[in-house]
Amino acid sequence: MSLPLLQMNAVGRTYTTGGAPLTVLTDVSLTIQCGEFVAIMGASGSGKSTLMNIIGCLDKPSNGSYSIRGVDIASLSGDELAALRRDTFGFIFQRYNLMSDLSAVENTEVPAVYRGMAKADREAHACNLLRELGLGDRLKHHPSQLSGGQQQRVSIARALMNGGPVILADEPTGALDSNGGKEVLAILEKLHRQGHTIILVTHDSDIAAYARRIVRITDGRITSDELQQKEVEGNQLQSAETGTDAKPGVAVLGEALKMALRSLVNNRMRTALTMLGIIIGVASVVALMAIGNGAKQDVLERIQTMGTDLLTIRRGAPAMHASGGIVTSFLPEDLPFISSVPGAAMVVPETELSALLRFGNEDLMVTAVGTGEDFPRVHDWSTQSGVFFSAEHVKRYAQVVVLGQTVVTNLFPDGMNPLGQYVLIGNAPFLVIGVLSSKGLSPRGDDLDNSAWLPYTTAGARIFGQRFFNHIIVRVQPGSDMSVVQAELHTLLMHRHLKEDFNIRNMADTIATANETQNTLTYLLAAIAVISLVVGGIGVMNIMLVSVTERTREIGIRMAIGARSFDVMFQFLTEAVMVCFIGGLAGVIVGLGGGLATSAIAGWRVIFTVTPIVIAFGCAFLTGIIFGYLPARKAAQLDPIEALARD
Repeated sequence: MSLPLLQMNAVGRTYTTGGAPLTVLTDVSLTIQCGEFVAIMGASGSGKSTLMNIIGCLDKPSNGSYSIRGVDIASLSGDELAALRRDTFGFIFQRYNLMSDLSAVENTEVPAVYRGMAKADREAHACNLLRELGLGDRLKHHPSQLSGGQQQRVSIARALMNGGPVILADEPTGALDSNGGKEVLAILEKLHRQGHTIILVTHDSDIAAYARRIVRITDGRITSDELQQKEVEGNQLQSAETGTDAKPGVAVLGEALKMALRSLVNNRMRTALTMLGIIIGVASVVALMAIGNGAKQDVLERIQTMGTDLLTIRRGAPAMHASGGIVTSFLPEDLPFISSVPGAAMVVPETELSALLRFGNEDLMVTAVGTGEDFPRVHDWSTQSGVFFSAEHVKRYAQVVVLGQTVVTNLFPDGMNPLGQYVLIGNAPFLVIGVLSSKGLSPRGDDLDNSAWLPYTTAGARIFGQRFFNHIIVRVQPGSDMSVVQAELHTLLMHRHLKEDFNIRNMADTIATANETQNTLTYLLAAIAVISLVVGGIGVMNIMLVSVTERTREIGIRMAIGARSFDVMFQFLTEAVMVCFIGGLAGVIVGLGGGLATSAIAGWRVIFTVTPIVIAFGCAFLTGIIFGYLPARKAAQLDPIEALARD
């Protein structure tokens, strides 16, 4: 003897949510064989809809047992129940429960999506079903363009899509006029003759009369079970062909992407506002990192123009820079000893003080630099015109000066040649013998061209009133190890000064320090920009939570026709990720444009690199996953019964 299709033994259902327990079903026992046409009849509140929900695996009994083909549903997981709904049952609802943004064909296809049917196959099958139901000219129409009867036919086609043997019809004519109701009942009779098991829930005895068996329920108990007609003529039911190569994952992904795009398009303004935070965050990362990289490169290049093979000996102990002001032990007598250190190619002293320079009626505050004859070669700074002073000038305290480009521009207007002219520095006249080429700004932002260079002997005697130097620059010979030369200089100066009243700075170390400092500033800018991404992510989460609330009924429909919890979660997560994906792309474009605009308008240097762009885009993608997970999880955990009851 074959197992019954559906069998209930002493099933009860009690709800305990919100207040005192409410018992809806009590001691319900029911057996339904394959191919039956059963009407479950009862007044409103009798428990017939709850019984239907348990039969369709949308709900579980509180006590008793319910088995389908001998399998107790209590032993099944959520995904197994979803598969059972998908492959065994087809639901026809009183309110049709069609998705408003899908066409008739697309609504019909949905159950096959979760079964893994190929797109072309499910579309062809859906079209055939709709044509058989008289909707061949309404395939692309949306629910709002269909009458009530036509919408119910679409609902029937959807119930038949996966070829499930059991059709569950919950008040299928309740929202239709008499003619529409008769058409739907005629279709159900036809499906019964084709071999489907029909279970019809109704309160109307005239509608129940179409069934071959009527089960009456009152106050949660079955009061009668009558067979209207013993002989049932029907054909063997053939399930819909889905193919052996079904790939639910691929089908669900395609459906999720399509639904995500449709949702974004249907809510353009909300989508745009949601994306705005992501766009601002990504654009900020891209633009600020580019500006930071440009500033970093500018600083490094300025330092490098001073020479990467230089050692700077400064007054004052290494950790006590303020003490440099009272250290007077860097004297001209130190220079020959420093020059004798192995690896030292050139040595020049430097003392810098502000001074007033005058030519004619023009005055200008400049940086007066007392230095040696090797200054241009040590700093790779050539003369534009004239010559730099020589060792002879230094030796005989010559009152000669070499000017920078800024000084020449301000003191000698209209292209006047400064060479051979005398300028006053303080009260002393100096002959201009040369002009250095333009060097630009120092790493600290000072104008290096607003300077005047004098022999250190003359400067000390006539301008500064001191013989000692502020610092000494040593250029290391090519191929020599800078750290070794630095150690030799340290040993020499300790021997001469008998204490460490100096500090030696390696230009390579200075570049490394500047590089680290600029990196820190760049990362700080990036961190500030990432905050925008987080804010944008919170906006995505809020909007997705709103979307879940708005689409609760849709979620219930999808679960009823076979969607697993994972399928629902994946769909909403896909929407969140797509928002961030598109926002990330737009943010990259805006960031690139903003960086270029900043460069053009403000003249700042910007350097775009692939890494920040990839990181910013990756963060946007992760933002969609992280902040979309909570709303998606909430959607996946909805109870299908409660979801279907939402308006």
